[in-house]
Amino acid sequence: MDLWPDRPSRRSLLAAALAAGAFPALLRHVLAAEVPRFDLGVASGTPRPDSVVLWTRLTGDDLPDEVPVRWELAHDERFTRLASRGSFIAQASSAHSVHAEAAGLEPARSYWYRFTALGQQSAAGRTRTAPAPDAAVDSLRFAIASCQRWDHGHWAAWRHLATEPLDLVLFLGDYIYEYPLLPSAVRLHRGGWARTLDGYRDRHAQYKSDPALQAAHAACPWLVVWDDHEVENDYAGLQGERLQDGFEAQRAAAYQAWWEHMPMPMSARPRGPDLRIVGRLDWGRLARLHLIDHRQYRDPQACPRPGRGGSNTVRLKDCPALDDPRRSLLGWEQERWLAEGWSLDRPWNLLAQQTLMARFETQDRQGDSLRWTDGWDGYAASRQRLLQTVADRRVPGPVVLSGDVHAHYVADLKADFDDARGEVVATEFCGTSISSRGGAQSRVDAALALNPHLHYGRSDQRGAVSFTLAPQQLQARLLTVDDPTDAASTVRVAAGFRVDARRPGAQRA
Repeated sequence: MDLWPDRPSRRSLLAAALAAGAFPALLRHVLAAEVPRFDLGVASGTPRPDSVVLWTRLTGDDLPDEVPVRWELAHDERFTRLASRGSFIAQASSAHSVHAEAAGLEPARSYWYRFTALGQQSAAGRTRTAPAPDAAVDSLRFAIASCQRWDHGHWAAWRHLATEPLDLVLFLGDYIYEYPLLPSAVRLHRGGWARTLDGYRDRHAQYKSDPALQAAHAACPWLVVWDDHEVENDYAGLQGERLQDGFEAQRAAAYQAWWEHMPMPMSARPRGPDLRIVGRLDWGRLARLHLIDHRQYRDPQACPRPGRGGSNTVRLKDCPALDDPRRSLLGWEQERWLAEGWSLDRPWNLLAQQTLMARFETQDRQGDSLRWTDGWDGYAASRQRLLQTVADRRVPGPVVLSGDVHAHYVADLKADFDDARGEVVATEFCGTSISSRGGAQSRVDAALALNPHLHYGRSDQRGAVSFTLAPQQLQARLLTVDDPTDAASTVRVAAGFRVDARRPGAQRA
């Protein structure tokens, strides 16, 4: 039954075309109209008091080099009161991605947005602008997440977070994994190793096809940083894990594909192997958010395995370079940028970064201390400089937000972890992975006994962390997924913690 009798049906169009001898051309037109053009969903990010970036990527193998895309931003989800509209030319050179920047908006309010191209309309997304820098703000609701390996499981945590009334999502790295398919995987990676521009684009597109991830992107704006797997495991600057030639070109391809698939502005477009993700956002008078980069500017990891780059686990006494004050995880320019940018007149400073900052000591069978060289333990002097600056300047409400290590950790941070009575200068919440498998819980349990500054540690949990920030207190809920192999799995609160604005350190809620 044709619900629109005054509009020709697909069958009648084909019949008419056949009678007129125009069947091949019209067949291509009709089939092209049926190709989904917004199969990767919509997203928003980089919220400012008067602007936000709106993202989508057109899909289909038959796209011309340039496609006009219209976008609309409305005060209501029915789009009866438009706040802004515009157009964007999606180009093949950028994988037909759209990075529209809606400007002239009101601060601290929600909007709905959608796209139209090639006769089709996208799903609608909800976004939000940041408060004005001098605005009194009662709360900020946000979540942190990282490490969503496709072949390790489904993403029930995203399905849950899409239902929470969040103002922001902070994604802290490992949006994709570059690995080839694993025959025993829950879901198979498409293709082999991602090492070329086409490979990275295809991997991002596969990840973006997940409906739970699309729902989370459409629910609120995101701020994003990367870690290593967006390019290659354990890379450092322009050095690959395999010490291979041509890594600069590989990094350039990976950065290009990452930018194409993130709600980042056109001004952030990479220049060859360089792309700046470092930045700040003031959430009114409530908080300053700092986003930093662990990969692009670091010194290579100390004491690598023979013939390799990347991480190693070494005895502390065998690797004096671990304490070398000349080495930096962030690079000296970024260290200075961060040290000079802490807000001293807001109650909170939130540091969005990639990996566990708290010292994580383990021991071998002889009782010798072991360190993992890829994280902050491999750059102890760099960590000490950062935390000493926080202590010296009495930075208000410093909270470090971390990912990478596939475990929930809650920690007190000190400038000197060797001093059992040393001052606690900041608090850390390290969120577990969305789906990437964690290590043995027995190893974490042993480490908790050696690291009294760690209040909580679970590597057998997948999930995320949800926060409510108010002027006097931060509340954190550690979310866990019952069954990572089930897309419809129940998500629970495993533990709750709070932090008082005037007292660094986590307390059980």
